[in-house]
Amino acid sequence: MQNSSYVILSYKIKHNYDVKDFLNSYRYFLQKTIDIIWDSIEWIEKEQRNYYIVKRGRRKIKRCYYVYRNNKVRITIKPRENYLEFDLSRAWFKRKIEDCDLGELILKESELIITFRKEVKETEPLERIDWDLNKCTLDGFSPKYGWIRINLKQLYHIHRVHEIKRKRAQSKASKKHSLKSLVSRHGGRERNRARNFIHKLTTQLAKVLPNTKHGFEDLEKQGMYNKLKKHNREVAKQNWKQIVQYMSYKSRVKLVNPKNTSSICPMCGDRMLKLRKGQVVKCPKCCLTLDRQLCGAINIYLRMCGFSPSPSIFYRAVIKKMIPLWKMQMKRGSGVATKGGKGDDMSPMNSRGGLSLMNPKAYIGLPIPT
Repeated sequence: MQNSSYVILSYKIKHNYDVKDFLNSYRYFLQKTIDIIWDSIEWIEKEQRNYYIVKRGRRKIKRCYYVYRNNKVRITIKPRENYLEFDLSRAWFKRKIEDCDLGELILKESELIITFRKEVKETEPLERIDWDLNKCTLDGFSPKYGWIRINLKQLYHIHRVHEIKRKRAQSKASKKHSLKSLVSRHGGRERNRARNFIHKLTTQLAKVLPNTKHGFEDLEKQGMYNKLKKHNREVAKQNWKQIVQYMSYKSRVKLVNPKNTSSICPMCGDRMLKLRKGQVVKCPKCCLTLDRQLCGAINIYLRMCGFSPSPSIFYRAVIKKMIPLWKMQMKRGSGVATKGGKGDDMSPMNSRGGLSLMNPKAYIGLPIPT
């Protein structure tokens, strides 16, 4: 079954039109409207809310105030008197907007932001892969690709570095109040660097794993906090929701219940015992031994497919599909690579780096066929 969705493209065009007075008058009337609404309403929590002030000079152009014909956009400033015209026939993005519908326009003092909408037909995904979100790793599992581990230490390092810098700035700002802006500045830099990392990570995942449905845990930080300050700070540094949010508009995403994904056996459903300081788990009932992150990834995969733990389902959905992959890896003697190539342990942000891929011998305690 096919569903229709849209891809939104946005581009900027520089202009030399004098629209400063027009935008200032629009900002004035908008601020006046906000003042009237603010004075007329009666909120109980009105004193706790910040009063909104229009600072930027920009305006969204309604559909009735512009025309798009023959690769030209004409915006009406004053009917039958003043118009702004933009020629897109020589724009560098001309080929990219073919068969696209013109969307919203945003007019600024020195540029015009143009959006286009293109219809895309969606088909059912060929593959499914799930992701177990951890402190410094993103562990994925799919019968086609095996166990994929993505290193998130660089993202954790960004938060840790700015945490140290923010502490130093706070100690200086406590003695000199004029340095308080440094504290907020470090917070903004931290958010921008983390956002940039996550954008690049999710973009690469969407390119390397096309036509794939991604499963994630529906994690909530609010239920993870306790009385330990160090633990709470570690949880606060995580960007789990942001990774899922950015991945949701670059590919198809499904959220599953995260309860006991790393502590129950994917084969029989019994409680797993922790070994090697919690890095490895073993089932006392069926003696299945797994890496803890892989155990969580397999359980998420089974829940995403709608399966409950049972030996027959575990064999058909996991083991049987991975036997050809194991045979290939036994001949090569290396980890499972996404496209039959060599696995690379470099971070996905590196130009030559791929996804970090694991050896099947190291993570599953079952006899591997030869």
